[in-house]
Amino acid sequence: MKAGWFKQWAAGVAAMALPVLAQAQAADPKPWQLNMGRGVTHLSQNAYEAHMLALWICVGIGILVFGAMAVAMVKFRHSKGAKPDTGFTHSTRLEIIWTVVPVALLVLMAFPATSKLINMYDTRDSEMTVKVTGFQWMWKYEYLGEGVEFTSRLDRKSDELRQSGATVSAADHEHYLLDVDNMLVLPTDTKIRFVITADDVIHAWWVPALGWKQDAIPGIVNEAWTQIDEPGIYRGQCAELCGKDHGFMPIVVKAVPKDEYQQWLAAQKPAAAPVEAAPAAPAEEAAPAEAGEQNTEATATADVADAAVAG
Repeated sequence: MKAGWFKQWAAGVAAMALPVLAQAQAADPKPWQLNMGRGVTHLSQNAYEAHMLALWICVGIGILVFGAMAVAMVKFRHSKGAKPDTGFTHSTRLEIIWTVVPVALLVLMAFPATSKLINMYDTRDSEMTVKVTGFQWMWKYEYLGEGVEFTSRLDRKSDELRQSGATVSAADHEHYLLDVDNMLVLPTDTKIRFVITADDVIHAWWVPALGWKQDAIPGIVNEAWTQIDEPGIYRGQCAELCGKDHGFMPIVVKAVPKDEYQQWLAAQKPAAAPVEAAPAAPAEEAAPAEAGEQNTEATATADVADAAVAG
C-alpha cells in the first residue's frame, strides 16, 4: 500500500517538474522531448515565450485547483465528522471571482500573442525571396531574381534503406528519412521572404527550428518570413498528408554567414556563354586590295605623264 502511494506521489512530482526540466531544448526536435524548442529565429522565440506564459499560467491554475481539492478531501472528509452544507445555493461574490479571474488571464495572454501573431505575417523589408513549390514528393526552391533553382528530395541512402525492409537504426543512418540530396542554403542575419505554393496536392512546409509552418496549396501563394540567428543545419518535413510518400518529403535548411552564402550562390549560377568576336579578316583583306588599286592608279598616272614629256 505504501509502495503504491509513493509511486503515485513520485509520478505527480515528476509531472509538475516537466516544465522545469524542459527549459533548454535543441533547435531540432529530439525523441521524447518534453517541451517546445526555442528555435533559432525571432519568430520561434516569440512562439516559445507565448507558449511558456500559457504553460506557467496553467501550472499555477493546476496547483490551486488540485491543492484545494486535496485540502478539502483531507480536512473535510467524512471520517472526521464533516457534514455537507446542503443549504448553500448561491454566492454572488464567488461567481464574480470565477468569472473575472479567467477573463483577466485570457486578456493577459491575448495581448502578447496577438502582437506576435501580427509580426509573424509582416514580410515587409525582406532582403531576399525564396519560392517554395511542393510536388509529390519533393520540394522545388527558386531564389527569385538570382536565376538559381533546384529540387530537393529524400537522399539516396535513406531511400535505399526504407525500401530494403530492414530495421534501420541510427548506426545505419544518423538522419534517416531526414536528409536530402540538395539542401536549401540561406544566409544568417537576413530577413528572408518565402512564397509557398504547390503543383499537385496540398503540402505543408515545416521546419520547427524556424518557428512556423505554412501550407503549400495549388493555385494559392502563401507568404512567410524568417531571419535565422545561428548558423547550422535545421531539419523539417512535410506536415500535410499528401499521398503515399508523404513521410518521405524531408526539408533541410543550411544557414551560413552572408559571405559564405554569396560564394555558394555565385557557384550555383550558370556560367555566362562566351561572346564570339566579329571576324576581322575581310577588313584586313580589303585594306591590301585598296592599297593595290591605289598603286595601280599611281603607276598609270606616271606612265601618262612620261608619255606626255616624251611627245
